[in-house]
Amino acid sequence: MIPKETVERILDTAQIVDVVGDFVSLKRRGANFVACCPFHNEKTPSFYVSPAKGIYKCFGCGKSGTAVGFVMEHENLSYTEALRYLARKYGIEVVEKEESAEEIAKRQRSESLYLVSEFAAGFFRDSLSSGEGRAVGYAYFKSRKLEDSTIARFGLGWSPSGRYALADAAKAAGYKDEFLLDTGLCYRKDDGRLHDRFYDRVIFPIHSVSGRVIAFGGRTLKTDKTVAKYVNSPETEIYTKSRSLYGIYFAKNEISRQDRCYLVEGYLDVISMHQLGITNVVASSGTSLTVEQIRLIRKFTSNITIIYDGDSAGIHAALRGIGLVLKEDLNVKVVLLPDGDDPDSFSHKHTLDEVRSFISGHEQDFISFKSDILLGQAGDDPLKKAELINDIADTIALIPDAVKRSVYVQASSVKFDIDSQILFERIGHTRTEMLLAEKKQQENRRRKAMEASAVHDADDSGESLPETAHETEDTPSHTGGIVRDGGVRLDDPGLAPCEKELLGFVLENGDKPLEFDRDSEFYPGDGQHETVAEFIDSALAADDVVFSNSVYRKVYDEYFSMYDQGLSQTQIQRRLLDSMDRDVSAVASDLLVEKYVITVENYRSSLTSLGTQLVIFVPKAVLAYQVKRIEKKLRDLSADLAGAGDDLESQTRILNEISFWNRAKVVINTRMGR
Repeated sequence: MIPKETVERILDTAQIVDVVGDFVSLKRRGANFVACCPFHNEKTPSFYVSPAKGIYKCFGCGKSGTAVGFVMEHENLSYTEALRYLARKYGIEVVEKEESAEEIAKRQRSESLYLVSEFAAGFFRDSLSSGEGRAVGYAYFKSRKLEDSTIARFGLGWSPSGRYALADAAKAAGYKDEFLLDTGLCYRKDDGRLHDRFYDRVIFPIHSVSGRVIAFGGRTLKTDKTVAKYVNSPETEIYTKSRSLYGIYFAKNEISRQDRCYLVEGYLDVISMHQLGITNVVASSGTSLTVEQIRLIRKFTSNITIIYDGDSAGIHAALRGIGLVLKEDLNVKVVLLPDGDDPDSFSHKHTLDEVRSFISGHEQDFISFKSDILLGQAGDDPLKKAELINDIADTIALIPDAVKRSVYVQASSVKFDIDSQILFERIGHTRTEMLLAEKKQQENRRRKAMEASAVHDADDSGESLPETAHETEDTPSHTGGIVRDGGVRLDDPGLAPCEKELLGFVLENGDKPLEFDRDSEFYPGDGQHETVAEFIDSALAADDVVFSNSVYRKVYDEYFSMYDQGLSQTQIQRRLLDSMDRDVSAVASDLLVEKYVITVENYRSSLTSLGTQLVIFVPKAVLAYQVKRIEKKLRDLSADLAGAGDDLESQTRILNEISFWNRAKVVINTRMGR
């Protein structure tokens, strides 16, 4: 672990222009620097670097952040890896913080598994170049039209036919049986000896996102049907099949640049397409496509094109993959190759331009794809056609984003000549069922957890505590995702925009004084002007209010923790932008990076001064937040009234509360000039 003091020194030393300039050719434009964005293709520069603020921002693709964030994004490194990169660049010595014995043992064990895997990769690679390996394994790869540079790039190899070759070589090199077994490279039989798992097979190493070898796939070249065609590494501490993608290390940068990932099925599909020149390609080899694999792709792009074989198995896999991708809120298209072809064979039959042209000409959205596949089966049968439409509506229902759902509904309405309202009703019904099913699962998990660990009163009564009003549950946020904070419902779609606005004032101008005129209702009696941060915090504290959005509250709390320590506004901004918590850094980046780059000085000087703007808009933002909270209270009371039934006493009490809050709302709106 890197000590906090060293982290702060690295962050303070790193210069954004210096760091970005190592990867991008920057040109000065006024106070900023510009370049063509390294994260997506563009001809006109829209990538800005601000040395004054220490941040970068692309107005084309929207990526933004600080020096450490740039290194993480461009080199696909973790936060700690990016810090080490910057430390090396600036000659800062990193002395790792002393770890506990347990932490050291765990780290050393993982490192041992990596080292054994990397030794095996080298052994397989070397075995390919001579004797049996060259005659059998190398000849096979050449028969698949792979070039030497491709074989070397992907580290392809050969596992000798002798059943102990790797085990003996590894032990001779000093590697322990324990790690050969735990990586799945070997297994122990009744004779007590270690046997090679992959013997007599060509080898495909599997790499992590950072490029370390974590597993292997071995293909037999025998025609014996009793021998498994592929043998893959079992899951280990460093390898989880459902979270790994073959080729991701080689494809990640191009996926980011192209803003698209091509998803294929097999090792050779990936390798052959990379050799052809299409390098944003990965495969879900050894497993059906999983949610974890889709989320791994989402780190680099929101656009996936599935390229599967045109046979029935490929069609079935594509249909299954569509639902998973859409449910994770990514955009998906499908390309089916001619029956009898897979990406491997197709790429060897055609030129790069021909393959690219075929993909662009045959990409279909899921509506067209499903229609083409299923309409043929439906024929003129109206019931089967209705089933198809319902199937597509149910697929649309998987999409979290309401705007995207609406767009697909309109497209389906036109395609099938059906009233869009009918589709919306079907989708609404399906989504309700989905939410109820998810809620039931959550309740079951919560009940099991409560049964496993009963909570008792702090006194000696021994009785269980009653459930509180804040039950543990997952709650959809205003963005359609799931937000937790100790399991308590926090996010509210009506409050989030106001909370974001207040947080924006704090992060951007928290240290600026609010110099109200003497006739202002907000003028302090002692004449001591509060800062923007102090004014907002005091207003929230007076009403005993905390942000309902958990991420905004986390950023707010971190800001004031540093504010109370006496850090400057600039220091606080940099710490938030460079936070190890990616939610915090993302919110800080969104609020602190200017939405527009203004270069006309006359226009800038014609604006109302910043001090005047803050005096006007900060109090209004606080009051608007109060109104939104009152409106939420009124909605809750209306629901209570509807559930009061014939209880006149409850009805009267609730109506009195509604009247009180309506009057309060009118008062605040009047103060706001509404």
